[in-house]
Amino acid sequence: MEFILQLALILLATKLAGHLSAALGQPAVLGKLLAGIVLGPAVLGWVQDSSFMSQFAEIGVLLLMFIAGLETDLDQLRKNLKPAFAVAVGGIILPLLGGFAVGELFGLTTGQSWFLGALFSATSVSISVQVLKEMKQLHTKEAATILGAAVLDDVLVVILLAVLISVLGTGGDVALVPLIGKKVVFFAGVLLAGWLVVPRVLGWLAKLRVTEPVMAAALIICFLFAYAGELLGIAGIIGAFAAGLAISQTPFKDAIQHKVEPIAYAVFVPVFFVSIGLHVSFQGVGSQLGLLIVLSIVAVITKLLGGAMGARLTGFQSRSALVIGAGMISRGEVALIIAATGLQTGLLLPEYFTTVIMAVIVTTLVSPPMLKMMYKGSNQPGT
Repeated sequence: MEFILQLALILLATKLAGHLSAALGQPAVLGKLLAGIVLGPAVLGWVQDSSFMSQFAEIGVLLLMFIAGLETDLDQLRKNLKPAFAVAVGGIILPLLGGFAVGELFGLTTGQSWFLGALFSATSVSISVQVLKEMKQLHTKEAATILGAAVLDDVLVVILLAVLISVLGTGGDVALVPLIGKKVVFFAGVLLAGWLVVPRVLGWLAKLRVTEPVMAAALIICFLFAYAGELLGIAGIIGAFAAGLAISQTPFKDAIQHKVEPIAYAVFVPVFFVSIGLHVSFQGVGSQLGLLIVLSIVAVITKLLGGAMGARLTGFQSRSALVIGAGMISRGEVALIIAATGLQTGLLLPEYFTTVIMAVIVTTLVSPPMLKMMYKGSNQPGT
């Protein structure tokens, strides 16, 4: 029953914090993220990380990205593949070099420095998606580019990590051909399923005489796509996003979106926002405060500039390019997973783990206000 009490606290705190944040002119999601820090071990200690909390949070982020897929304009996404690739590449190269430089500056080994760069090359757009949704900008060219770049970033960073682990020899040999092959299988399977299977399954289940058959089918498709993604080396959020895209091309799109949003935003998504704050701990950070400050600044600036440069080179105006760069800043849950991998392979030392996690949290907290600031004064930024 302890989890039930914690869930009630999370729902109350996120609603109040989100309202306060919006009243202060900031995205509501910023208040929800801060609520997690206040409720968690870093401040009050009322909410603890647990298997239930992690599972609820995982469902929350999957539903968040599923809804983003439902709301994404597929034609817009196709048109922006070229800038998305440029943004993804720029958003990997600069953070990779910046993270390596920080590691070298603070005395890490060459391998650990490269891993630090690779970790901060990752992107998690789940927070940016929520900000874009709040501002009703999820149908813009900028949003399509951010989402497309996030998909490509996920693939490229996983390959980059595999190369590093293989070359540095800390995690055994990693076969790149099977690794890339799995990703090809995933995207080919998603395309075929989205085109041939999803519409037929939804149409068939819609005829069943049971409660909410289409809604249940949509969730099944979402979770199966996410599971397949994780199984084949792609982040589950990419699979959930792909499921939303597939369903968005069917006549059931509006009905599903109308029903899935209350479920997601009433319970699961707030838990996801709070779960990020639960990773914050101030223990041992004082002795590494310099590293934390430098790493956080470099992580934010390199991702912002790297993404913006990619967008600018492919035709976006300066303001739009900065919007795209800001949308790529958050490392979120993707970097947390990579950090855990670093501990297992020895490329991230335990004494630096808390500091790195704190820097990841900083990028996640900075992203919402920066994204809103970049949009300010231009309601419809364009190319």
